[in-house]
Amino acid sequence: MAIFPRNRTGTPVSHSLAPRLPSLRHLGPNWYATVMGTAIVATAGAALPVDVPGLRAGCVVVWALSAVLLAVVATARAGHWIMHRDQARAHLLDPAVAPFHGCMSMALLAVGAGTLVVGRDVLGRPAAVAVDALLFTAGTVAGLAAAVAIPFLMVVRHRLAPGSASPVWLLPLVAPMVSAAVGPLLVPELAPGQGREALLLACYAMFGLSLLATLVVLPLIFARLVHEGPLPLALTPTLFLVLGPLGQSTTAVNQLADVAPGAVPAPYASAFGAFAVLYGVPVMGFALLWLALSAAMVVRALRRGMGFTMTWWGFTFPVGTCVTGAAGLARHTGLDAFGWLAVALYVLLLTAWAVAGVRTLGGLFGGTLPAAPRPLRQAPAPAA
Repeated sequence: MAIFPRNRTGTPVSHSLAPRLPSLRHLGPNWYATVMGTAIVATAGAALPVDVPGLRAGCVVVWALSAVLLAVVATARAGHWIMHRDQARAHLLDPAVAPFHGCMSMALLAVGAGTLVVGRDVLGRPAAVAVDALLFTAGTVAGLAAAVAIPFLMVVRHRLAPGSASPVWLLPLVAPMVSAAVGPLLVPELAPGQGREALLLACYAMFGLSLLATLVVLPLIFARLVHEGPLPLALTPTLFLVLGPLGQSTTAVNQLADVAPGAVPAPYASAFGAFAVLYGVPVMGFALLWLALSAAMVVRALRRGMGFTMTWWGFTFPVGTCVTGAAGLARHTGLDAFGWLAVALYVLLLTAWAVAGVRTLGGLFGGTLPAAPRPLRQAPAPAA
């Protein structure tokens, strides 16, 4: 059987006219963002404090899609390391690409959480727990490794110019926060006793690890914006990445408060519940401030010609963490305002996911993704 199609004369069509699979050489770790952004649509939808007909079924479908995406991207990344090892090593030594290695951990954790939250409708609870436990373990180990290895490389191997801080620096640091947010789902699955308490406090330790590391990096990012001006157009969507540790930490404290009564003694369990509100409300307020600032910068960049790049997936997962954070605050405060905030943010998440997904498919079928990176274009300076 012929491999290539033939024309009416029986002559094989030129290789250049036949469909080709995209090259794996420039397939970076940032492609895991497609998995993260898809999985969070399912888990955030299930967390909404409203009953929408068909929403649960839609979340199951999106979770299944995220699981398929995880398998595809993980296979492609393995092929990248096997066939293009030189480029894979170059990615680790590239300060613009290396932080994205934290995305693999978050992709594993997001799909694992989705499996237990909505995938159990298809797999059954025992199988869903087993899958989530496997993905949680793998994602947590990968996330802790990235949280140490990437900053180490930034110190000893990367040569970073002053004022070059970027929101992507947060990616390896927020991975343990994702573990802290989804780990509580597994706490009730353990027998009462040392196991439950150890997992709960381990999640709390990862919450602190990620939070304090974020507090170190975030001032550098804002100082870079103030002193150096706006980010290059293609990187402007990465401003939304700051929402990740904010929304995810709010989600974490609320999830930990939900399972604390069965894992730690009563005085501490009550403190977990109080801290969820005392921490979550002001952090959600700052998240909304940063969302407004980032949205204004994105509008500015669009007016100056910002085109689609894979950084547009930064509009998805971070916003999704704010949805789950607001939904958690709605549970613990009883305020409808937080419930409607979660719904509004979920609409924004769905819109961003749909746009990023359609544009990514267009880039894949058009042959522009994945492609060699192009020089970043700065926004034109405003007229005097």
